[in-house]
Amino acid sequence: MRVALFITCVNDTLFPGTGRAVVTLLRRLGCDVEFPRAQTCCGQMHVNTGYPEEGKRLARRFVDVFAGYDAVVVPSGSCAATVREQYPRLVEGGQAAALVPKVHDLSEFLVDVLGVTDVGAYFPHRVTYHPTCHSLRGLRLGDRPTRLLEQVRGLELVPLPGAEECCGFGGTFAVKNPAVSTAMCGDKVGNVTATGAEVLCAADNSCLMHIGGMLRRQRAGVRIMHLAEILATTEAGR
Repeated sequence: MRVALFITCVNDTLFPGTGRAVVTLLRRLGCDVEFPRAQTCCGQMHVNTGYPEEGKRLARRFVDVFAGYDAVVVPSGSCAATVREQYPRLVEGGQAAALVPKVHDLSEFLVDVLGVTDVGAYFPHRVTYHPTCHSLRGLRLGDRPTRLLEQVRGLELVPLPGAEECCGFGGTFAVKNPAVSTAMCGDKVGNVTATGAEVLCAADNSCLMHIGGMLRRQRAGVRIMHLAEILATTEAGR
């Protein structure tokens, strides 16, 4: 299967290790993974902040760049949801309609397309999982991420109180409403630390960045990791 990685702006700029983990994981599972160098932003920020024409241009570019692949894997719930929800109305003609079903969040691709939950990972740590808003409400990933985590050897998965509550990031929401955003993040951090977990995991680094910033400032001793990074870890590479 010819698979393309859409890295996303946040990952490309701040979390390149997540992209490397996706490639490592998918190649281990037999996928032919490519990284189209012509890719840019998906246009999420532009559309969400009132710049639809700029968003349309980026959406058309995305469709052109990724049109020839069997699947497009996106390690970001919010960006995958943007393609699914926004592109059919942003891109005229049938190009977007043909591409949208091929765009998958990583956990979706593993569970639904490849049909695997045990990816051969080994991660001997206590982990809690935060289902980000777009993953939960936009993509409706359900238990796919936790099913994958439950199969990781050595990993102890502990439930997160108030898991379905927003962390307060919301992209530009955190910029426009900093006080509310900080209060929401404080509630989330309190719930994370109450689990006694060593690691907070999610499928979207933007939310992890937001929560992780407060965890570091509070010296909570909890590190953040994208789902891909945990799943890519093996006993040989511990």
